[in-house]
Amino acid sequence: MKNLIIQRVTAIPLTARMPDGTRTSQGDFGAVSMVLVQVETADGVVGYGECLGRFGPAAYARFIQDVLAPKLIGQSAFDIRRLWKLMRASLSGRAGGMMLECMAGIDIALWDVVGKGTGQPVHRLLGGMGRDVVDCYASSLNWAPIDAMIKQAHAVTAMGFKTIKVKLGQPVGRAIEAAAAVRQAVGPHMVLGVDANWAYSLDDAVKVGAALDRLNYWFFEEPIVPEDVAGYGLLRQKLPIMLAGGESDFTVAHARELIEQRAVGLIQPDVARSGGISETRDIATLAHAFHVGYAPHVGWSGAICVAASLQLAAAMPAFVTFECMCIDNPLRDELTLTPTGSPSQLVNGQMPVPKLPGLGVEINWDAVERYRVDR
Repeated sequence: MKNLIIQRVTAIPLTARMPDGTRTSQGDFGAVSMVLVQVETADGVVGYGECLGRFGPAAYARFIQDVLAPKLIGQSAFDIRRLWKLMRASLSGRAGGMMLECMAGIDIALWDVVGKGTGQPVHRLLGGMGRDVVDCYASSLNWAPIDAMIKQAHAVTAMGFKTIKVKLGQPVGRAIEAAAAVRQAVGPHMVLGVDANWAYSLDDAVKVGAALDRLNYWFFEEPIVPEDVAGYGLLRQKLPIMLAGGESDFTVAHARELIEQRAVGLIQPDVARSGGISETRDIATLAHAFHVGYAPHVGWSGAICVAASLQLAAAMPAFVTFECMCIDNPLRDELTLTPTGSPSQLVNGQMPVPKLPGLGVEINWDAVERYRVDR
């Protein structure tokens, strides 16, 4: 059996332009960034992780190389939890956003190493639920003029999705009008959700949420700022529609209040932000204990985040649905040698789970070199 002693940790910042871009209530986004983390062992096993790093990925890569990597050299990759605590202690126990995102990239790579070293996909190492495919939803229809949103809805329906998420923003009247237009365009049987990207005040969120419920929408994601946990509790009391959130949470401690109070019906941690597979697993496990659904957030992340999210989706008892981005993204579509979480892989509205050991993906190094950046 391999010892999996860590010999080298490498962080590579990447940025790519998205061909069509995307628009939310927070603005227009034309590029996506991440950090590819590579962990090599003395046995020759190499694992890969992804750090969110939406802005300034080179700064994230430098932090990984200078602060976190030296603590891991000579350690066993099997000791994933111990190494997680060791990294968190790098700043005297203080763990901010950038810190946890950097840790996430390394943690994902360690799980990939152990999976490859033992010959097992990560979802089996996590316990497994016997899932070869997972339910998913299309993400997302851009917040755009209504005719453009209807055109997007028809295009996404043609891809084979059975559930679609719609981006909404301000003003409230136009948001409700757009939600109604999309419902009419796709018909009464398409399952629909909304992501507001915290566009609303609490009072406006009540107005929009009530309208969404009348239109038979399934969930209302991040209607208000993620820090307003008390506000989510109030919305939960006022609205019949299910609330979703949690993509901005970094640890199980951050997600705990939303889950324990049942303020959300779907918790949505992002594995490339929420401390990696280890901490995201704990968030999903807590959700299961409180009968809250787990729906991994993927967003505009790269292929490694997508693969890790699929492994978690296959393993977690509380899993409900997987976010499949219907917007072209080179860091997802080109970073691996075979498709990972692409709409082209849909079968009856479901996404296959990678079956190879570890995360189940192989890196396309030509793409890595194409999108490598130095700032």
